[in-house]
Amino acid sequence: MKSSREIMEILEAYDLTGSYRAAAELAGCDHHTVARYVQMRAAGQPPDRRRHRARAIDDFLPKIEELVVRSQGKVRADVIHERIVALGFTGGERTTRRTVAEAKAQFRAGRRRVYRPWVTEPGLWLQYDFGDGPTISGRKTTLFCAWLAWSRFRVVIPIWDKTLPTVAACLDATFRRLGGVPVYVLTDNEKTATIDHVAGIAVRNPEIVEVARHYGTTLRTCLPADPESKGGSEATVRIAKADLLPKEVNLREQYHSFGELESACRQFCTDVNTRVHSSTRRRPVERLAEELQRLHPLPKSPFTAVFGTTRRVNWESTISVEGVRYSVPHTLIDTRVWARFHGEELIVTAVDNDGGAVEVARHRRGQPGSPVLDNDHYPPRPDRDAADRVPKPRTAAELAFLQLGQGANSWLVEAAAAGARRIRAKMAEAVDLSKLHSPDAVDRALGTAAMTGRFADRDLISILDYQVTHEHADPVRRSEDHTLQPGTAAWSTFGQTPAPASPATTDDESDDA
Repeated sequence: MKSSREIMEILEAYDLTGSYRAAAELAGCDHHTVARYVQMRAAGQPPDRRRHRARAIDDFLPKIEELVVRSQGKVRADVIHERIVALGFTGGERTTRRTVAEAKAQFRAGRRRVYRPWVTEPGLWLQYDFGDGPTISGRKTTLFCAWLAWSRFRVVIPIWDKTLPTVAACLDATFRRLGGVPVYVLTDNEKTATIDHVAGIAVRNPEIVEVARHYGTTLRTCLPADPESKGGSEATVRIAKADLLPKEVNLREQYHSFGELESACRQFCTDVNTRVHSSTRRRPVERLAEELQRLHPLPKSPFTAVFGTTRRVNWESTISVEGVRYSVPHTLIDTRVWARFHGEELIVTAVDNDGGAVEVARHRRGQPGSPVLDNDHYPPRPDRDAADRVPKPRTAAELAFLQLGQGANSWLVEAAAAGARRIRAKMAEAVDLSKLHSPDAVDRALGTAAMTGRFADRDLISILDYQVTHEHADPVRRSEDHTLQPGTAAWSTFGQTPAPASPATTDDESDDA
């Protein structure tokens, strides 16, 4: 079989020479081949069409087509080869494979699924789906991915589970990011949306129907096992997983906390919604501004019936559930929250300032008498000991002393802790010494006295004199090699006769000795 280019060259050579043999010499083929292609062109037949030749497998074509139709085009060629060999076929398996491939192509040609372009309308459809998120601290997360069809606006929210309250909170957050509610919401047949199928009809979850009714929208589900009917949300999940999951292709590091994942999802939404879309040639955030005119208004309060029971946050920033106290963020003190159990976890939901429902706490199930607290729910605690040990002057004398510097403050704290006597008199003495010496020198002496624990009457003057006359003003701390234990030199004359007194020594001098 000649290629299209070779056929073109043969016909061009014949048009140039007008002879079969001359054209054959120019094209490098047999003159009968030139004659055949010229005659086919003259008859209006396509030159590249192959003539069907009788084959040994033609007698078995009806059986091959039957097997292909019975298997809906899924049967393997080797299986068909075994069947027709048993019926008397003597050809090779390669011939069978080629024939089966042609039969499958003909079968699919008449049953191929034809797609009609979906021309969306503003404010009509919102799709959402779920994708596997990254693992944080050994726990798997999930990505809630929503896609507004007309504007191509995407919303990605990380979640811990796919329970109905979590889905309701995600829908509420999505609607509030959009600024309105579409007419229809399309999703997959999760148990939160479809609880059963009767005669091919999806039976809706009554609780999700209440959620949709609260927001003024209608929930729709695609056909089971048919992701092609919601390709927009599928593409959103694929793009989000490619950008947000730590992979070698994006060189993203592992997430250390759930808050870090939330920040990454918000940044991802900002990036994709401000980028020019390849289909619309416009930014989704710009088209969303136009689509807002077709969206339904949002209700002021979210649908809270699925979030659990209502609890009031007390002044200790805790709520009580089944006799156990659980902590919540301290900013929610004296507000109302909703608590529910999911397995062995307690999930606490609150309404933020924008009216959206957000998960604010998640705890393991506790036991009565043992509060379950999270340190992140409380502000940093001040050091009570440090706060109590800060001197606060109340008289002029105290102010004059503490104004000497940090050394004076340290001296007062340490002297009070050591129970030193006559503290006020010693403070007045230090102020008087600051008039004779510099206040810095007195403050340095007070700091040294506080470090060494010297609070006697003459200790401050002694330290001050030493620091004035010596360059090394810091206290000398002996190492472990030094000891205050007296040595044995005094015992060197033990047992010896004392020397006689000198005649010149008077009685008074002897007494002094």
